[in-house]
Amino acid sequence: RVKNTVGRDVRYIIEPKIDGLSVALEYEKGVFVRGATRGDGFVGEDITQNIRTIKSIPLKLNKPVDIIVRGEVFMPKKAFEKLNTERELAGQNLFANPRNAAAGSLRQLDPKITATRDLDIFVFNIQQTRDVHLKSHMESLEYLKELGFKIIPAILNTASIEDMAKVCNDWQDKRHALSFDIDGLVLKVDDLSQREVLGFTAKDS
Repeated sequence: RVKNTVGRDVRYIIEPKIDGLSVALEYEKGVFVRGATRGDGFVGEDITQNIRTIKSIPLKLNKPVDIIVRGEVFMPKKAFEKLNTERELAGQNLFANPRNAAAGSLRQLDPKITATRDLDIFVFNIQQTRDVHLKSHMESLEYLKELGFKIIPAILNTASIEDMAKVCNDWQDKRHALSFDIDGLVLKVDDLSQREVLGFTAKDS
């Protein structure tokens, strides 16, 4: 369907799908002003003070831009094991998995508790900005890196369906060696103008 809609010259990006909590980060003139959960897709929870405690989230960007980005907050496996060990010793209920631990940590009423949870983030998308015009997803990731964000690691950039199939099969095993949990892979069309056409097609169909 992709090739039939936008032509045969299509490149795809494969990224790990981080098993965490999706958040939006808003910056004004390069300064962090607001953080929110995805919520119902329209309205999320304000978690600004808790977001400020995550060391890998820059409070000031390398450029004074107005931008909203999306990322996935997660708890690394070692941090999760450490937290559950501490909770067990304290006679507290254990978290079922790192995703639940990350979500519970971000929703703490006391940011000081969140600060002790060793949360991390991968930023994977620009939601809104007027300061730069980018042509591809890979360009947007490089730009996010320039601004100071910890970006999602791209596994593959290819035009080959066969390459993508091989990577998906290989990562059935590779996923277990990661220091964080993933619940799959995300395949993205790299060209942003092609994505726009595909988006319109999806809405019309």
